[in-house]
Amino acid sequence: MLLKPNNDYKIQISGFKSNITDFTDLMNNINELSQKCTIQLLNADGIAGYEHILHATIHAIKAFERDENIANDLGLEICVRASAQRQISKALNILGIKEGEMNICAVTVGCTENITDLLKTILGNKDDEVLKPDEIILKKTYNISDLEIETMGSISNVMIERTTLLIIET
Repeated sequence: MLLKPNNDYKIQISGFKSNITDFTDLMNNINELSQKCTIQLLNADGIAGYEHILHATIHAIKAFERDENIANDLGLEICVRASAQRQISKALNILGIKEGEMNICAVTVGCTENITDLLKTILGNKDDEVLKPDEIILKKTYNISDLEIETMGSISNVMIERTTLLIIET
């Protein structure tokens, strides 16, 4: 079941094509922006579309509301849920960002302003195309079989289901 966002959450999801030259500087800039809201940057290659990351974000928020969160930080909880991993280190290995050219999925929660324009100055070119699922990369990253995709109807549905199953196991 795909959860519908509650407008109170103020969730924004954007894709970027970026070249990260200084990881520490990037994180300092993000931390400065995220004083009153959550900003999580993820490797977009590990995201199976907009619905997948929205679903994971809502489940992360709900986990905090139920006091069933795995991580102590909402941004990390989004990463854990989106990667369908129970261990933060495994989630970061899959969805963490690093220096160099990469596709980035930026998720913001609770930001009162449209943060996308500010993120463009830090991350570079906004490109929501990077949020489209790359079936080859996702199958390898998450060990997804053709039969699983066929059964669920799409690779996005597979990842949404895995996110949901992570919640049931919590």
